[in-house]
Amino acid sequence: VLQIVKESQQQHGLRHGDFQRYRGYCSRRLRRLRKTLNFKMGNRHKFTGKKVTEEILSDNRYLLLILMDAERAWSYAMQLKQEANTEPRKRFHLLSRLRKAVKHAEELERLCESNRVDAKTKLEAQAYMAYLTGMLRFEHQEWKAAMEAFNKCKTIYEKLANAFTEEQAVLYNQRVEEISPNIRYCAYNIGDQSAMNELMQMRLRSGGTEGLLAEKLEALITQTRAKQAATMSEVEWRGRTVPVKIDKVRIFLLGLADNEAAIAQAENEETKERLFESLLSECRDAIQAVREDLKPDQKQREHSLENDSGKVSNIQYLHSYLTYIKLSTAIKRNESMAKALQKALLQQQRSEEDGKRTPRPQDLIRLYDIILQNLVELTQLPGLEEDKNFQKEIGMKTLVYKAYRCFFIAQSYVLVKKWSEALVLYERVLKYAREVQSGAGAYTNSLKELPDVQDLITQVNAEKYSLQAAAILDANDTHETESPSQVKDGKPLSERFETFCLDPSLVSKQVSLVHFPPGFQPIPCKPLFFDLALNHVAFPPLEDKVEQKAKSGLTGYIKGIFGFKS
Repeated sequence: VLQIVKESQQQHGLRHGDFQRYRGYCSRRLRRLRKTLNFKMGNRHKFTGKKVTEEILSDNRYLLLILMDAERAWSYAMQLKQEANTEPRKRFHLLSRLRKAVKHAEELERLCESNRVDAKTKLEAQAYMAYLTGMLRFEHQEWKAAMEAFNKCKTIYEKLANAFTEEQAVLYNQRVEEISPNIRYCAYNIGDQSAMNELMQMRLRSGGTEGLLAEKLEALITQTRAKQAATMSEVEWRGRTVPVKIDKVRIFLLGLADNEAAIAQAENEETKERLFESLLSECRDAIQAVREDLKPDQKQREHSLENDSGKVSNIQYLHSYLTYIKLSTAIKRNESMAKALQKALLQQQRSEEDGKRTPRPQDLIRLYDIILQNLVELTQLPGLEEDKNFQKEIGMKTLVYKAYRCFFIAQSYVLVKKWSEALVLYERVLKYAREVQSGAGAYTNSLKELPDVQDLITQVNAEKYSLQAAAILDANDTHETESPSQVKDGKPLSERFETFCLDPSLVSKQVSLVHFPPGFQPIPCKPLFFDLALNHVAFPPLEDKVEQKAKSGLTGYIKGIFGFKS
C-alpha cells in the first residue's frame, strides 16, 4: 500500500506540492480500473452503486479501487487546506473530504482482513487507516485521539521496517520520520513541555517541517515567544538601554539567540541557508514595524536631535540596532556561502561533472563585494557616527574582507595567465593583511569570528612562488614553440597556399583570408570616339521649306493697310 501511494504521489504532482494534479490522476486511474474490471457504476443515464466485497476479490485491482478513492479524497482535502488560508469557509469542505478518506480507508482495512490478502498488506492497510484517522483528529484538534492514531501508525511501520531488508525499510522509516513531528506537536498540546525542544531539534534535522504541521509549528513557536515577550521591556546595546514597546520586535529579539544557535548547529549548508533566510525575513518585519512608528514621530525626533546635541531618539536607536542585526546576519550568510564555494573550488579539480557549472573565483568576488557594501552601510547607521570604537572595528573588518576579495581577483587573473597583474594583487593582499595584524590588538574579540588573515598570508606566499614558476614556464614555452613555420608575416591565406604555417588566427573570429578591400590595379581605359567628318559636311539650304509666320497685332494691321511690307 505505502509503496503504491508514494510512487503515485511522487510521479504525479506531490513532488512540487500540486495536490490538484494528483487528484486528477486518481480520478483518471479510477475510471481506467473500473473500465478494465467491468465494474462500472451504472450507465450514462442511471447510477447504480456497487460495493467491493470479499467474494469478488479475485483480482488485487479491486483493492486499488478503494485505495484510489481514499487518495482522491485525501488529496482534495490537502488542496482545500492550501486554499483555506485565504478562504476560511473551505475548511468545512476540507474536514468533509478527510472524513470521506477515512471511510474508504476503513473499508480497505475491512477487505484486507480476508484470507486472500497476505499479512504484510493487512498491516499496511491498518497503518494507512491509522494515518488518515490521525490526520482527521489532528484537524479537529483532538490531540489525544490524534496522538493515539499516529502512535499506532508509527508502531506498525517500525515493525515492518525491522522485518524486511534495508532497501525496503527506507520507505517505512521515511513515513515514521514524517509522523514523528505530528506526535510531538500533539504531546505539546496535551501538556508535555519537553516536546517543544524535540520539535525544534526535528526542525533543524529535517530542514523544515512539511505538510500538515508546518504552519502550526511556526505559529506555536511565535506563540511561545509572545508569552515570554510580555516580560521583556528593554534592550541594551553598546552601552545604551532602549525601551522596547513593539510586540513584534520583542518576539524577534527573544528568538534571536535561539535562531543563531540553530544556525550554528545546522548540519548542512541547505539547512543553514534556510535558517539565515528565515532570520532575515523576521528581522525585516521587525524593522518595518519600527519604521511605521518612526513616521509619526518625525517631528519629535528632530526636536530630540536639537536638544541632545546629536543624540538620536530611542526609537531611532532601536531601528539602528535592528538594522545592525540585519546587516550582520547578511554578512554571516554571505561568508558562509563563500566558505562553501571555496571548498567547491578546491574539490572541482578532483571530480568534475559534465554539464554542471563549476564555481569560479568571480563568484566569490561578487559575495565579498556585497559584504563590503554591507559594512559601508553599518558605518552610516544613525547614532553610531561618533562611536570611534565601532567605526574602527568596522574598519578592521573591511580590511579583512578587502584582503580576501583582492586574493580572489588575483586568482581570476591567474586563470587567464595575466601574471604581472596577479602578482601586484597578491602584494596588495599582503599589505591589507599586515595592516590587520598591526591594528588587531584591541579588537581581538570582535575579529575572532572573521577568517584568519595569517592563513591567508601563508596561502598568498605559496601562490606567489607558484605564480612566478608558472610565468617562467609560460615564457619558456612561448620561445620554444616559436619556430619559423609559426612566425606570421602578415600575409593572408590566399597568398601563402604553398607555405605551411601554424596560424592560430585561422580558427578565431578575426581570420585573415584575403586582403579586403582589395587594392587598386591599372586597367585599360574605355575608348573615346570623335566625329571628325562632321566638320567637312555641307548641309542643303532649308529656307524654302520653312513657313514664314505673319506678324500679328495692331502694328501689323496698320502696315498691312498702307502696304508696308517687311
